[in-house]
Amino acid sequence: MVKESAFYDTLGVKPTATAEQIRKAYRRLALKYHPDKNPAEGERFKLIAQAYEVLSDPKKRELYDQGGEQAIKGGGGGVGGFSSPMDIFDMFFGGGGRIQREKRGKDVVHQLAVSLEDIYNGATRKLALKKNVICDKCDGCGGKKGSVEKCPNCKGRGIEIHIQQIGLGMVQQIQTMCSECHGQCEHIDPKDRCKNCNGRKIMKERKILEVHIDKGMQDGQKITFRGEGDQEPGLDPGDVVIVLDQKDHDLFRRHGNNLIMKMEILLVEALCGFKRTVITLDKRTLLITSKPGDVMRVGNFKSVLNEGLPIYRDPFEKGQLMIQFSVKFPPYGWIPAQNLTELEDLLPPRQKVAITADMEQVELTECLLEEQRKAYCGEAYKEDQKPRGGVQCQTS
Repeated sequence: MVKESAFYDTLGVKPTATAEQIRKAYRRLALKYHPDKNPAEGERFKLIAQAYEVLSDPKKRELYDQGGEQAIKGGGGGVGGFSSPMDIFDMFFGGGGRIQREKRGKDVVHQLAVSLEDIYNGATRKLALKKNVICDKCDGCGGKKGSVEKCPNCKGRGIEIHIQQIGLGMVQQIQTMCSECHGQCEHIDPKDRCKNCNGRKIMKERKILEVHIDKGMQDGQKITFRGEGDQEPGLDPGDVVIVLDQKDHDLFRRHGNNLIMKMEILLVEALCGFKRTVITLDKRTLLITSKPGDVMRVGNFKSVLNEGLPIYRDPFEKGQLMIQFSVKFPPYGWIPAQNLTELEDLLPPRQKVAITADMEQVELTECLLEEQRKAYCGEAYKEDQKPRGGVQCQTS
């Protein structure tokens, strides 16, 4: 019996686990929760490294089994003998900095254009991609059994170190990828290379992925296929990451889980009520109505509940359909002058203005087009460059 089992639990092994079982458990977890792969799991990675540091050392493990973590801290061989969890990771995987430490392939990122209808209704898309897979003829060795040896140029390190003098009594150490093995750390005689992959250890393969777009997903949301990236001997394959790119819609605009649209109505509809139809993203027809006398002003927003976008992972709940109204006024001269009095009697009374004798009455005219205004300002400026009273044309 052991006093505490927290370190064993962290690695997911039993207190009776062998050193080999502990080593394999640490390898699997360290690769899975490495900060380069899961930046949010930094604390968990530290706990895994801490547990392995103790349980991989027979003396520390014996102390821990007898007295728990407190015995380790008080026994002179306390946890934390390494400057960071990365030191343990480097020790386990051979050291050499990030080049040696990184045991996972790169992620492959694809952008997928989706319509607002896809996001509203959900959709499935098939994505074809080519990826590297480990050669099945040589099992990723690149040649015959026993033909793979350490690169004689870099001694199996995958890197070359050059010393360069940068000044009197000063030198600089430069580390570069090995020019012979290109960082593979190995050398295979050409006659012993695998005929299937020509010693490259990997082959190209076409892969079809089914991308499921759930209802209510967001623009820019990521869909991850774990381990579907390029394979490489000695590395865990990276992921394929699909990033949704929502296309603009002709009628609707998205705002969170709400849909926003614009609707133009006539003046008579704005004053006396209206009925309009809207085709939804799932091809239903909504009859939009307003009550007679419920005046619809320019820029007004009205909403229809539960007709927005489905909420992600709760698709039976939806946002709102928000409608912004604009009013189309009648053209000039649409009503005979003799009917204006009759119309005015039906409308709310106009604002009364107190007129005094010192007021100057002016009439409104149509505004000049922008081009005409600029031409007018330019000619007036040429005619008389001196400032004059009254309203002046603004120049930039």
